[in-house]
Amino acid sequence: MTEEYSAQWHDEPTDYEQIGKLPRFVAASADDNKAAVSSSLNITAAAADPELLDLPWHIALEDWPAQYLAALPRGISRHIVRFAHLGGSVIAIKETSEHVARHEYHMLRKLARLDVPCVEPVAVITGRTTPDGRPLNPVLVTRHLKFSMPYRALFSQMLRKDTLTRLIDAQALLMVRLHLIGFYWGDVSLSNTLFRRDAGAFAAYLVDAETGELYPDLSTGQREYDLEIARVNIAGELMDLLDGGLIEEKVDPVATSELIMDSYRRLWAELTEKESFELGERWRVGARIRRLNELGFDVEEYAIKTTQNGSTIQLQPKVVDAGHHQRRLLRLTGLDAQENQARRLLNDMDSFRADNNPEMDEEYSAHLWVSQIFEPIVRSIPRDLSGKLEHAEVVHEVLEHRWYMSEKQERHIPLAEAVQSYIDSILRHRRDEAAIMLNPDTELLKILEVENEESRYGPDESEDEYPDSDD
Repeated sequence: MTEEYSAQWHDEPTDYEQIGKLPRFVAASADDNKAAVSSSLNITAAAADPELLDLPWHIALEDWPAQYLAALPRGISRHIVRFAHLGGSVIAIKETSEHVARHEYHMLRKLARLDVPCVEPVAVITGRTTPDGRPLNPVLVTRHLKFSMPYRALFSQMLRKDTLTRLIDAQALLMVRLHLIGFYWGDVSLSNTLFRRDAGAFAAYLVDAETGELYPDLSTGQREYDLEIARVNIAGELMDLLDGGLIEEKVDPVATSELIMDSYRRLWAELTEKESFELGERWRVGARIRRLNELGFDVEEYAIKTTQNGSTIQLQPKVVDAGHHQRRLLRLTGLDAQENQARRLLNDMDSFRADNNPEMDEEYSAHLWVSQIFEPIVRSIPRDLSGKLEHAEVVHEVLEHRWYMSEKQERHIPLAEAVQSYIDSILRHRRDEAAIMLNPDTELLKILEVENEESRYGPDESEDEYPDSDD
């Protein structure tokens, strides 16, 4: 890169508590004939990534050569978006105004620090010009979330109602997590969310934060308005699927979209509502905390208040934090998994301990479980199938597959036999979710195969090389 187009790196600003919006800038157009004064490329990033300099920032994004792009279909967007290879990962590049790019970059950074599921911001790049000096729009660069899928990629010719319900529940949980930390989204939709498999359910990740704002707390009106936006947008998205013949005609898009309102309100009430009970029912304090733990939230603080006559207690959680099972699994094993995956693996880990040595130290038993159950399953996955699913999801599915095999055949199934059966009958037929398309086009959607979620059992006989939790 010549000095005329050399890059200037800027560390991420640290004044995150600054109140007010960033100054607005008029977006430059690639068709602007007015020559601009030659300036250096400006890259704002949390960490310098020299490979960014290898990309053709002097070319309008819509004209980028195919050699730089990742082969991912693009959907309709209000912005020009391209996917490109950056080292060993895939990045999403969005052309927009400088104000929007910087605002979204800092919102994503703040959400990440607050441990909210969202895509990782990489950089904001401004000062782009063509070789003849014409200005080009700034871009926001984010990293593609591996093993994630847009909602459209989950459906083919037929939309299963239970799959849609799980998606909406995941979307509702994401909204609750955002609202608890004071984040107003402003553009809630399935399209602005990515989904990762989570032990039979889904985990939702925020993708687009350009309309979002972070406040100390949200009012009821702000939360309800976000819910209304979600209801309307999801109804529109389902109508689009209905028009494309991708869902059953009997599915009512409007009624289905309203499910997110019910799911959100049930979860919000469980997490935040006050609860009153008699002094003799103090066990309900522990029961409430256990229910919150089952939802994946920790109660770091709660308030108990007795009434004037001293006969009633009022309980209200004060601080709730998501990821209860994730943190326990990480503490015991060092494994990083989704919340439902962590719950499923912990259940098997606890059964392993109870069946082998209930008196054994919990952390040592967890270490044995990893070395005797988790790692052997992962090592058994052929290299050419390693991109199908995350390791934690594979282990979860193997354990479920083994249980169904045992129930069907009414016998104990060795772990190695279950693993081989799972690989041959299920895993080989899955799409590769490590590189699933971000925005598949209509034609591609029509040829996506519906995944068979029912286990198919074969007569494979495998040598029992694996220690079993119930041996």
